[in-house]
Amino acid sequence: MLFDTHVHLNAEQFEDDVEEVIERAKSAGVSNVVVVGFDRLTILRAMELVEQYDFMYASVGWHPVDAIDMTEQDLNWIEELASHPKVVAIGEMGLDYHWDKSPKEIQKDVFRKQIRLAKKVKLPIIIHNREATADIVEILEEENAAEVGGIMHCFSGSAETAKKCVEMNFYISLGGPVTFKNAKKPKEVAAEIPLDRLLIETDCPYLAPHPHRGKRNEPAYVKLVAEQIAEIKNISLEEVGEVTTRNARKLFGIN
Repeated sequence: MLFDTHVHLNAEQFEDDVEEVIERAKSAGVSNVVVVGFDRLTILRAMELVEQYDFMYASVGWHPVDAIDMTEQDLNWIEELASHPKVVAIGEMGLDYHWDKSPKEIQKDVFRKQIRLAKKVKLPIIIHNREATADIVEILEEENAAEVGGIMHCFSGSAETAKKCVEMNFYISLGGPVTFKNAKKPKEVAAEIPLDRLLIETDCPYLAPHPHRGKRNEPAYVKLVAEQIAEIKNISLEEVGEVTTRNARKLFGIN
């Protein structure tokens, strides 16, 4: 049993063969996925998918790169969707200083608004962080995000930062990069963070694990992430699957 906590099966890369991708995921032992919507189009598609497939859940939020495009109407819409029985989180949200489409101050404002919304609707949050760790930690602390907790998605920071996030009631989610030969930090995080605070994900269609690096990622490949964590922690794949699935279900309130 494997729970892929972050997929974009709502991306155009899966338009032609989503059924086959789902079959491969099930064959690999994937029991559940969370489809993440991060703008108008991807949220709509995520909701379509979760209505169609029992084993899928959704997270709805606004990506920091597109923060400049978010309106009050969008925020109200996300709040309305939060009451849907298959919406289990708000996000992905956060800060992205790699791209310069949305000014930093707008990103921060949209991030804070979404944390406040998540606290209002009592759902965990999914954090996107690119080159903005210090500001993200500061905002999470100032907004008391620990009240709802959530996921540091596709975590790429240091083990020290990961521990700080765990103290703030966040789970650390590892994806494809933990399988890369030269990825020192994710391997250190996998070694040092207790299994009961770890989650696994693909972030498909992005960040495919070794040996599929550079190709389209898909949920079936989450097994490769779990295998790498099992190897690093010197435990069985079954234990990694069991504990990370339990962690995800607990966080998302899925029985």
